[in-house]
Formats: sequence, structure tokens, C-alpha cells
Amino acid sequence: MIDELRILINAISQYEHLSFRSLAATMAVALACGFLIYLVYRFFYRGIVYSDNFGVLIIFVTGITAFIIVTIGANLVLSLGMVGALSIVRFRAAIKEPLDIGFLFLCIAAGLAAGARLYLVAIVGTVVMCMVYVVMSYLRKEKRNFLLILKYKRDDEQHVDDLLKKLRYKLKNKAFANNEYELTVEVNVKQNQAEILDPFTSSKQVISAVLVEYSGNYT
Repeated sequence: MIDELRILINAISQYEHLSFRSLAATMAVALACGFLIYLVYRFFYRGIVYSDNFGVLIIFVTGITAFIIVTIGANLVLSLGMVGALSIVRFRAAIKEPLDIGFLFLCIAAGLAAGARLYLVAIVGTVVMCMVYVVMSYLRKEKRNFLLILKYKRDDEQHVDDLLKKLRYKLKNKAFANNEYELTVEVNVKQNQAEILDPFTSSKQVISAVLVEYSGNYT
């Protein structure tokens, strides 16, 4: 009984044969998928603030996920220890942009598929999801949401309301201080129609008018 248990433990502890060529192919596919995701993130990003550091992180996470999966698949005992070690890791950096979470999931999925040596799944899945994101970016490009921020005197409120009637808008915030209003409204602007700001900037009753692109988060 003891001998059989020893043989079983030795069998579990054996490393799966992994050649250098196979490891190189795995890392090459993972990094290629990560670089493609990075290019899509860089040139078609539609979030609030683009972060080049996050773009580099995409490539890192894809490669790291791939060789973690390779390590787990090579030895069962080592995989259990690695799962226990990773379970105590805590990340305190909050990701507020939903698009960033989507990109992280995509690069993790590509790393998982490449690490499992499902190279075709990793490549096709990455290309298809990137194409979907690019198409959605072009569909959203024709019509964008903007925040129009106006500041004016209390006595000129009726005049500003008359100017706003020419637009389709949604009220976001209205503040009053020092006999002045600060009004924030959401407006839909088609491509090359930023001239909607002209009636407000040319009006003497409007102290200031600012147009800011709005992607869903407002603080």
C-alpha cells in the first residue's frame, strides 16, 4: 500500500515534457495577441482618458497569464501551490472605466488559450473580438455625447433658456452661487457639428460656454 501511494505521488509530481519550441510558440502567440489588443486599444479607444501605461499592461497580462497556465499544466502539485499563492494576492487599484475591464478580460482570455496551447482559439478569438470593437467604434463615431457647461447671470436665465430650446438636451446639473448659474446639460452632437457652441459664445449674456465630450461618467 505504501509503495503504491509512493508511485502515485511520483507520477503526479512528474513534469509534463515541454520543449523549448513549444514554450516559444506559446509565448509568441500570447504576446502577438496582446500586441494586437494593445494596437486596438491605442487607436480605437473610446473611453474618457487614454492611458499608455494600461496599454503596456495589456501585453504584460497576456504574456504572464500564458506562462502561468503553462506552469500549472506542467505539474499538478505545483499548480495547487500556485493557486494557493495567487489567492492571497490583492489588487487595490480601482478600474473605473468599463472599457478597461473589457480589455483586461480579453487579454486574460487570450493568455489562457495560448497557455493551454489552443493557438487557433487564441488567435481567432482575439481577432474577432478586436474586429467587433473596431466596428462598434465606427458605429458610435457618427453621433457622440457632449456636456455643455454654461455660466450666466441670474437675470439672463430666460435668454439662455431660449437658446437651449433650439437643442435637444438633458439636464445634468444646475448650480447657483454669487448670483450666477452654472448649468450642465447633455447634448447629442453629430460629426462636424460642434458649431452649436457659437450662439452661446457670441451671446453677451453668457459668461462662459464649454463643450466637453461625455462618455457616460460624470462627476
